[in-house]
Amino acid sequence: MAPLPNGVPPAKNRIAVMTSGGDSPGMNGCVRAVVRKSLAQGCESYCIYEGYEGLVLGGDLIKQMRWEDVRGLLSEGGTSIGTARCKAFTERPGRLKAAKNMIDKGINALIICGGDGSLTGADTFRGEWPGLLEELVSSGEITPEQRNEFQHLNIVGLVGSIDNDFADTDATIGCYSSLARICESVDSIDATASSHQRAFVIEVMGRHCGWLALMAGVSTGADFIFIPENPPAQNWEDQMCGIIKKHREFGKRKTIVIVAEGAIDSELKQISPTQVKDLLSNRLKLDTRITTLGHVQRGGTPCAYDRQLSTLQGVEAVMAVLDATPETPSKFIAIIENKIIRSPLIEAVALTQEVAKAIAAKDFKRAMDLRGPEFAEYYNAYMTTTSTTQPDLYLPKEKHMNIAIIHIGAPAGGMNSATRAAVAYCLSRGHTPIAIHNGFAGLVRHHGDEPLGSVRKTKWLDVEGWISRGGSEIGTNRDLPSKVGMGETADCFSQYKIDALFIIGGFEAFTALSELRKARPDYPAFRIPMMLLPATISNNVPGTEYSIGSDTCLNALIGYCDAIKQSAAASRRRIFVVETQGGRSGYVATMAALGIGATAVYTPEEGISIQMLSRDIQHLRESFARDQGQNRAGKLILCNEHASDTYTTEVISNMIRTESKGRFESRFAIPGHVQQGGTPSPMDRVRAVRLAVKCIQQIEGYAGMSKEEIMEDPLSMAVIGIKGAHVKFGGMERLEKEETNWKDRRPKNESWIRYKSIVDTLSGRPKAEDCCEGCGRLHR
Repeated sequence: MAPLPNGVPPAKNRIAVMTSGGDSPGMNGCVRAVVRKSLAQGCESYCIYEGYEGLVLGGDLIKQMRWEDVRGLLSEGGTSIGTARCKAFTERPGRLKAAKNMIDKGINALIICGGDGSLTGADTFRGEWPGLLEELVSSGEITPEQRNEFQHLNIVGLVGSIDNDFADTDATIGCYSSLARICESVDSIDATASSHQRAFVIEVMGRHCGWLALMAGVSTGADFIFIPENPPAQNWEDQMCGIIKKHREFGKRKTIVIVAEGAIDSELKQISPTQVKDLLSNRLKLDTRITTLGHVQRGGTPCAYDRQLSTLQGVEAVMAVLDATPETPSKFIAIIENKIIRSPLIEAVALTQEVAKAIAAKDFKRAMDLRGPEFAEYYNAYMTTTSTTQPDLYLPKEKHMNIAIIHIGAPAGGMNSATRAAVAYCLSRGHTPIAIHNGFAGLVRHHGDEPLGSVRKTKWLDVEGWISRGGSEIGTNRDLPSKVGMGETADCFSQYKIDALFIIGGFEAFTALSELRKARPDYPAFRIPMMLLPATISNNVPGTEYSIGSDTCLNALIGYCDAIKQSAAASRRRIFVVETQGGRSGYVATMAALGIGATAVYTPEEGISIQMLSRDIQHLRESFARDQGQNRAGKLILCNEHASDTYTTEVISNMIRTESKGRFESRFAIPGHVQQGGTPSPMDRVRAVRLAVKCIQQIEGYAGMSKEEIMEDPLSMAVIGIKGAHVKFGGMERLEKEETNWKDRRPKNESWIRYKSIVDTLSGRPKAEDCCEGCGRLHR
């Protein structure tokens, strides 16, 4: 196409990004992803500084971006391009100026990261766009040719909000980072509360949305929560005090109550932290303190999940812009369970605003329904696991079961959270939870030890404090039933009258369940329901795209990489090659690379060749030459521990150092078991609770069935998994035959594989076709 009369090239390949509304951790990841994906697609990229105010004022606040301009943004909180409230944009004259400024820059596609107000404003802007252009033509500010060239405006939204208050998406950018701040604070308060037997009332953000309060309650084991969508009953004072008094009688030394800032009673009267404190102090005589977390919840470095989410959604937003036609309704990028999708924007905004209306109308059931099924599941899981004395939840005695819980494989963050939830749910339903300590080896070799064997009936107080503990409180190892004796294992099942087995673990746990399934014909004791909750940092269990512990691992690894990247950046000419765990699955390496903006990632699935290393070294030479000592120039390569038997992490680092010819340095680093340990992340905690409860509910469905009936049901031995937009159980026999790569101990089809190309695209890593073998230089 020919240039426009003002000399500006055609607008269809110019994409602008801006952040608006309240800031949230991860917004910078959106900006980086949109800018670099736009450039990679052959478009020009712009950032609009200071939100809608920059759009109205124009000038230097609308800036064309280069690849290097967004270097280092992934690890920074807030938004580097600013955000501001803009009254002018809420009125038509302001939007007229904004339209003129966009046309002056040749922009006709806009990606906005913000809350419902910001995205509503964007859709309004798009709806008025043709009329705004006509007005600009009439006033002589643009030509008819410009109007014709820019007659369509494409809008795509990204939801940035710590409150997670937007409809039709399970998570908004920043919400899990905010939850991490809350959990870190409550975990710290927990220690002092227990030391002094105190009660703490903790106020968290959430004026119209209780997501933060609910998830904080689930992930810290709070005694009581207050959320605006589902106010407590009219006698809430008696209810709360009754639960807390019962917990104290059980022997609990501390009390935690979480209050959303928008907490109300069923008559819409505000429930304040002071009101709750006075109740605990006066009625229960507890030494009670109030902690208001405030804006500490909004700040800080984004967690691993928010870095990944913002990056993946930013890339998808660019593709949505490029795919859009004039008839395409405005979209926003959502995530349902583990699947990134495009959803209608204006419908989601309307549903979001309906929640506040439902609350105001005292229609709390509708308010809960509008929050979606995941919100309701978490709420129900919290209510059934926070207090075990709920007679209305008890099943008839004939449906009570002895449910054994066992950990298999390497430790993973969230194992204890899942165990606590399973025990609490079992007790609330009348079942007997039995913890098997130290895996199958402990079961067979130490079940009869005196005075305390490895098979122990478990009380609520035994596990109450486990929600935030890392590792495995009941012990875990890799020993399989076949190693310790299949017959001996069956005898123990019979001796302790085990009616069901809940397994928590990784690929070894999957293998153990497979062995037990194959042994069913010979051992009637194994003809019971058995459910596996995948828990491994490697995320390599068939039947699921997410394993408990993988998020904790990624947070630990990304924190480690941030620290050494800072060292690399300070020297201006250093690269670190970091070795990651993960077995023969490249999940950890790839997702960590996505979260830190790695230059390259090496995985077992792809392997490493000399040609690949040659391309990457040449890319590093050119990249360091372009940097010319700029800041934020530290670089990392991530290498899975089994990516290659020949090209180890140290060998790769030495090759890079040799081939750099003194222009830059190369070091290697091995974080090792740092990736396994530490406090479980909030995501691993809440998902562990939710999935553990679903596993026990699945087990309950077999109560009263004969062993033959159970054996005939393919889902009586199953893996619970998140697959795309759904949580589902997968039968073991089918998973073993159709989805398992036994040789490499991973699923045949790994959902995350598609993200590796995004890592390469956003780092500018060359493809094989970009490199000329003759001259060794890159041609792109």
